[in-house]
Amino acid sequence: MPALLAHIRLMADYNQWINTRLYAATAELPHDMLTQDRGAFFRSVLGTLNHIMVGDRVWLSRFARHPARHASLELFRHTSAPQRVDVLIHDTLPALTADRHQLDQTIVDWCTELKADDLICPLPYHSLKGVPAVRPTGSLIMHFFNHQTHHRGQVSTLLSQCGVDIGETDLLGLIPQCDEEPV
Repeated sequence: MPALLAHIRLMADYNQWINTRLYAATAELPHDMLTQDRGAFFRSVLGTLNHIMVGDRVWLSRFARHPARHASLELFRHTSAPQRVDVLIHDTLPALTADRHQLDQTIVDWCTELKADDLICPLPYHSLKGVPAVRPTGSLIMHFFNHQTHHRGQVSTLLSQCGVDIGETDLLGLIPQCDEEPV
């Protein structure tokens, strides 16, 4: 399997694994602490988690228009993506958690469907400000995962400020060991 495709699949697995941990840790906080404005870019823990989901939905809607028409993204061909980065999709953690689990499984399924040729295909899209762009799909997928990681780091900091430790967060924990030592 080509290296980029293998890495994308690893990132999909990591996304699902870390979100499970993150949401479990977040569930330790009462609702008022989740929604308290903590001076973060998206104000609160819940606001930042919603922003990650907004970004995921926006990008999955774009990826759904890929010429390969991946079956796992069918829903995103028929629903409209959020038009602002600060949309509050869910105002409670239980609803957001259920949606997050479903979305993470969709991401894993989609990345399993991807083929190496899909990654080099140019993908045209428009930014939320309407600016047209065309970039290689593989690079856009890496941006998709990087965006998640960036904002999960912010949530981790907010949780730490509330006295909640989510534990191990490193991708390294999911990278398989090599069978051989280099010569």
